[in-house]
Amino acid sequence: MTTRITSTPGDAPPPRPAAAPARARLRLAALLAAAALLPACSTLGSLNPFAAREPRAPLGTPGHVTGFVGGAVAEEPRAAIVAREILSAGGSAVDAAVAGAFALTVTMPSRAGLGGGGVCLAYTAARREVTAISFPAGARAGLPQGVDRPAAVPMMARGLFLLHTRGGRLRFEQLIRPAEDLARFGTEISRAFAEDLAAVAAPLLQDPQARRVFGAPGGGPLRAGERMTQLDLGATLAQLRAGGVGEMYQGGLAGRLEAGSLLAGGGLTAAELRAARAEVLEPVRIPAGADIAFFPPASADGGAGTAAAFQAAMAGQALPLSSGMVGASAGLLTMDPQGNAVACAFSMNNLFGTGRVVPETGILLAAAPNMGAVPPAPLAVALATNRDLRLFRAAASGSGQQAAGAAAAGALAAALRRAGDPFGGIPEPGRGLVISCPAYAPGGNASCIGAADPRGAGVAIGSFGR
Repeated sequence: MTTRITSTPGDAPPPRPAAAPARARLRLAALLAAAALLPACSTLGSLNPFAAREPRAPLGTPGHVTGFVGGAVAEEPRAAIVAREILSAGGSAVDAAVAGAFALTVTMPSRAGLGGGGVCLAYTAARREVTAISFPAGARAGLPQGVDRPAAVPMMARGLFLLHTRGGRLRFEQLIRPAEDLARFGTEISRAFAEDLAAVAAPLLQDPQARRVFGAPGGGPLRAGERMTQLDLGATLAQLRAGGVGEMYQGGLAGRLEAGSLLAGGGLTAAELRAARAEVLEPVRIPAGADIAFFPPASADGGAGTAAAFQAAMAGQALPLSSGMVGASAGLLTMDPQGNAVACAFSMNNLFGTGRVVPETGILLAAAPNMGAVPPAPLAVALATNRDLRLFRAAASGSGQQAAGAAAAGALAAALRRAGDPFGGIPEPGRGLVISCPAYAPGGNASCIGAADPRGAGVAIGSFGR
């Protein structure tokens, strides 16, 4: 049946047929006149509400992500900025952690370096699971003759490559580039690194290679705000970017590392480098009310005792006091808009490791653990998810030698209890970092906050609430 619309006596009379084309011509003329007043880069498409919008920056370029980008917390500001830029470029929390860690090897080599190692906890939102990536600077089974400062087996590059396989979105070589640029073109020394440098300047600057990098032209160490350039390290990072991390363990770089470490008193061998492997381990799980807290297994935390300290903190007990030794580890936390999160701790097993730089590589050698007075590195990280939904709740890391475990545990416990000050009960010289999402992520991203211990020099940067 055809429905016909007809006019009734009360209706307005229909418009005259010639009026519509006339009005259309007037509207077109107005649009053309407006377009003539726009900048040269504008087009008529911008006046069309149905026209395609300007394309966003491509994946891998800062600005690709708009709105909530996630965030990063680190004990050195530049590393946090690098991690946040990777998140803005569309990288995952894993990508941001890898790039931030490589940046730390340049901006805070006292505590994180290619010659050192670390441990990470990675939460994968798609699988709603937490895994531990263990790569502490390796112990030595024996030493060649003539070794006076035993070096640990370098594990950082191996560990970061393995971490990248657990949720990386960008190309691995792209994540090395920011650190390479910082080394080649220089970076201003942060307060955090300047304090480390001042603490051990006298013995460190006795090494000619270290003095070239960390010494001021007029003598003494570089100070906060001064520029530090590391051309040899930049070239090494470029080699890893172009040839892959295998270069450091069985390629040309491995040969230079073996020969150079012997000259530096570290005595690394080709066999030790070839055998170096990072591991994926099952984390320790501890129920915490509606949540579950995860920690590295005892074999990976270097004796930090983070899990035990967390249980004490949740029971309302005071965190254990420390010996007050100078901290020799650094933390890094990241999360992305999809709710993925990573918590890492890195160490050279001693402030500046052995204090020796391998010639022509820029690599500081980490100190071999369990040799002489060097204990295993306390690598303290923690991460929590909801018990039933398994959504991300919080992540924490700690530094400060034997207070590191208490720092990470105290920060995580405070986040789960929603305490006002997440670092209030942490004993000296412990320092904590934390990301907390009380409404869980993904889903409750707007509730997420990030914080760095105000007694330290770390920063939190990203889409965090206040």
